[in-house]
Amino acid sequence: MTKNLLTIAAAALLCAACSTQKEDEKVIIQKQTVQLESDLMTPEALWAMSRISGYQASPDGKHIVFQMGYYSVKENKSHQVLWMMNADGSDQKQLTTVAENETDAQWLDNETIAFLRGGEIWKMNLEGTDRKQLSETEGKVEGFLFSPDRKKVIMLKSIDFNEIIQKNPEDLPKATGRVITDLMYRHWDHYVESIQHPFVAEVNAQFSILNSQLTDILDGYPYECPMEPFGGIEQLAWSPDSKFIAFTCRCLTGIDYSISTDSDIFLYDAESGDMNKTKNLCKNCGEFDVVPDGGYVDSPDNTCNPTKTLKNQYINQHDDVKDYNVGYDFNPKFSPDGRYVAWLSMKRDGYEADRQRLCIYDLKENTKTYITESFDSSVDDFCWAPDSYTLYYIGVWHATENMYQTNLKGEVKQLTSDWADFGSLQMLNEKQILAERHSMTAPADLYVVTPVSPLPTSPEEEETGGLDTPPLGGDGGGLQITQITEVNKEILDQLAKPSIEQRWVKTTDGLDLLYWVIQPPHFDPNKKYPTLLFCEGGPQSAVSQFWSYRWNFMIMASQGYVVIAPNRRGVPGFGQEWLEEISGDWTGQCMNDYLSAIDDAAENLPYVDKDHMGAVGASFGGFSVYYLAGHHDKRFKCFIAHDGAFNLEAMYTETEENWFSNWEYDDAYWNKDQTERARRTYENSPHRFVDKWDTPILCIHGEKDYRINATQGMSAFNAARMRGIEAELLIFPDENHWVLKPQNGILWQRTYFAWLDKWLK
Repeated sequence: MTKNLLTIAAAALLCAACSTQKEDEKVIIQKQTVQLESDLMTPEALWAMSRISGYQASPDGKHIVFQMGYYSVKENKSHQVLWMMNADGSDQKQLTTVAENETDAQWLDNETIAFLRGGEIWKMNLEGTDRKQLSETEGKVEGFLFSPDRKKVIMLKSIDFNEIIQKNPEDLPKATGRVITDLMYRHWDHYVESIQHPFVAEVNAQFSILNSQLTDILDGYPYECPMEPFGGIEQLAWSPDSKFIAFTCRCLTGIDYSISTDSDIFLYDAESGDMNKTKNLCKNCGEFDVVPDGGYVDSPDNTCNPTKTLKNQYINQHDDVKDYNVGYDFNPKFSPDGRYVAWLSMKRDGYEADRQRLCIYDLKENTKTYITESFDSSVDDFCWAPDSYTLYYIGVWHATENMYQTNLKGEVKQLTSDWADFGSLQMLNEKQILAERHSMTAPADLYVVTPVSPLPTSPEEEETGGLDTPPLGGDGGGLQITQITEVNKEILDQLAKPSIEQRWVKTTDGLDLLYWVIQPPHFDPNKKYPTLLFCEGGPQSAVSQFWSYRWNFMIMASQGYVVIAPNRRGVPGFGQEWLEEISGDWTGQCMNDYLSAIDDAAENLPYVDKDHMGAVGASFGGFSVYYLAGHHDKRFKCFIAHDGAFNLEAMYTETEENWFSNWEYDDAYWNKDQTERARRTYENSPHRFVDKWDTPILCIHGEKDYRINATQGMSAFNAARMRGIEAELLIFPDENHWVLKPQNGILWQRTYFAWLDKWLK
């Protein structure tokens, strides 16, 4: 360990209260109370923070149950616990008192909470007592959702799926090899040897689950629900009368699955349990029933089932199937009156970053409309208002994730305009919204948003005043935002915060580019600071007011760096045209945008030390670093690339979700008649410019990263060393595209800053 690292470790934090205790020989990880030795953020302080995740208001809106994660570097794991508080944030108390994780809290009534523990569903009262196990599944429940009448429950369970990965012979029980017959044999960070299915069970008056009456609503079908790799119970919803279930499903397997994003919202008749009555709400050209081959029946002349590779072109050319949506459709939610189902919808097949529109299906009229068309960005989460006419949603615009309101007529109004990001939202009561919010200087907390001058909430009210659609960025008529949790107050109160500014610059093609400038705590404008160009991933991910436990701007600034974070071509929040310019042009205008931002900062911000600048990034940001390493014209003194694509020809077939490379690269590398965009993409792959590399580089990768395989990072490191360039490789055998384990997280931060300090200070 170097002297610098010893200093960092010694100055990190002193535990004022131990984070663990023994109970029945099990370690219980608790909230950390820490006393810092300085007011600057350190990796250890970052990992001492508590993390809010799920939350839900009681039916009467008087209480909120929420989930917290506590992390122990010593134990190298986390503990998920449940907390309770009044709706105004008062009387907060921890309900979890055991070493096991307790998660996924859901209200059964105003006095009773259901939750997951050890793969089973439990219940308890408001005090956390009177606990009772409700399910008996041998620990197989992975998610659940009770019906509104509490007479049924959906349970997510994994079933064996060996259609693609064959079972080994019984006489070879220790064989570890896998015989694979098709694509999608692994996803994100695991081999696909099982898939989730939703099961419906009856519930008695005491909320106990009757496993003898268990129905798999996808029985016999090799399709997953919810969808890999990140889908959960939010991809299913009960109707208010408890008679129907709306669920998300992609009826594809193997290579068809790997090249398509075409998922749909289905309506299952939970009252009859008859799978033959299941309807597809996304493809409105007849009555649809799921069939085993992934197609659909009862569509006239098969007009609703064009060849998968021609779907997008076919839909554009045929008016009779204009409602045949072929992109991602997911996360359904019924209106309170049960007439409508809303969900997030992408239009085009194979484009995982297409604009997410808010779709409304009228179950009475069998019609479908899109109500956020005037919002030229994606809807990231939404909730229904009690009137079944108004909806609230969050979306990114000009580098912040704010809250908006719309209605069934598609009239959009912006409600908040803070330099902050809302991460999720739900109704607290008839007039207030409960939401999670965070920023570059504050991790997630819960807030109550109260519109002061609400918009018309019914067609009748519109007749008396109407609803204007102001330009984006306008104020929605006034509201109150009240913070009701401060889960990291003890740590944040000890920390000095960086200063944050927005700056606009002209791009090389004459457009306006916004970039964030994050300045160190105790900023002195008369000093020179080493400066980092932050390269965003995605490639279509927002450079907004996000809080990260790895790519954290506050800790970068606290270590004495100015951070320049451009909203380059390809990020959402600046219109769909701006976002889509990156597809098929990874090394074109978006790279010029990076350089426009860092050059503007170097030339016009006197505190930027242009002789000590570095470029850092992950995923597409890592790709950007690898490319800039061969094209930076001596601007940078060091680079850091995490999980970045290095060789795009190899990446094309290595990644597991092949629709991504099909869309982004435009064509396969082996096609001799490939498109101009594809030819340009492969000719400008970073590995082709290693001969121009001349700058120290740190490569980081996880070996369980199946999105961008670890061979990409290893190849980049090997190439640098073979060229005689100073380089380091930080490899994690047990991490995926992210870094999730506490000790690995600390090692990541220490290695990251040691490398920057070595070359920039």
